[in-house]
Amino acid sequence: MLYYAAVFLVIALVAAALGFGGIAGASAGIAQILFFLFLLFFAVAVVVNFARSR
Repeated sequence: MLYYAAVFLVIALVAAALGFGGIAGASAGIAQILFFLFLLFFAVAVVVNFARSR
């Protein structure tokens, strides 16, 4: 999932450099959503792993 967030970030940077503001904004938004989902899943995994080890 973090890989896809990085891919959308690169797409956003390339689109912004070429002047496609709408595509850059959409790609950056998707990358941001994916990154926060990754953080959420990571936090849940850490809590579950901690709970199982006790």
